[in-house]
Amino acid sequence: MVEIQAVYEGTLRCSATHGPSGSTLQTDAPVDNHGRGENYSPTDLVATALGTCMMTIMGIYAQRHEIDLTGTTVKVQKHMTPEPPRRIARLTTEIVVPLPEDHPHRSAIERAAVGCPVHRSLHDEVEKPVVFLWNG
Repeated sequence: MVEIQAVYEGTLRCSATHGPSGSTLQTDAPVDNHGRGENYSPTDLVATALGTCMMTIMGIYAQRHEIDLTGTTVKVQKHMTPEPPRRIARLTTEIVVPLPEDHPHRSAIERAAVGCPVHRSLHDEVEKPVVFLWNG
């Protein structure tokens, strides 16, 4: 179990503290939803969680198999529904892997990414297309 404590600071800003590490972050409502957009929005954190989770699980697989994934990048584009109720409609993910396209572990690394806990936790109504670019 991990505990996150959060405080509403007013003006649509929250501050959250990660229990185990004590690290903090702030969120703001986005500009298109009455906020200042000066920090990640809560839904931005979902997109961030998806991309970083995918790379983390890829990294765990790579570490077990002595594969260096240093320099792998991810870009996640978050699309909100145009009509109420406001929710994430689509998270488009592009992962650039600095290994050759014919790498023998390619399919296992790709499976690891889409098998990450965040990807599996998102509701089926959220579209989650993933593109891998092997660039080695």
